[in-house]
Amino acid sequence: MKAIVHVGLKPGVLDPQGKAVADTLGRMGYNEVEGARIGKVIELDLEDGLSQEAAEARVREMCEKLLANTVIESYRVELAA
Repeated sequence: MKAIVHVGLKPGVLDPQGKAVADTLGRMGYNEVEGARIGKVIELDLEDGLSQEAAEARVREMCEKLLANTVIESYRVELAA
């Protein structure tokens, strides 16, 4: 089973990388870009045999302990067979 974790800054948290990307795209002529937010995607290969519920619980635990700084970041977990 594969777990895909999407981590991004919470609304209201400043994103200097996102601002730099949006500004640079504007200077390159992509004027339709009004803003950008930078995040990360983490793919985890999980052992076979875990139930969907157990896998999601374990990955959420991993996010809370290591993969996301939950003070300033939110995360979303997807599980794929």
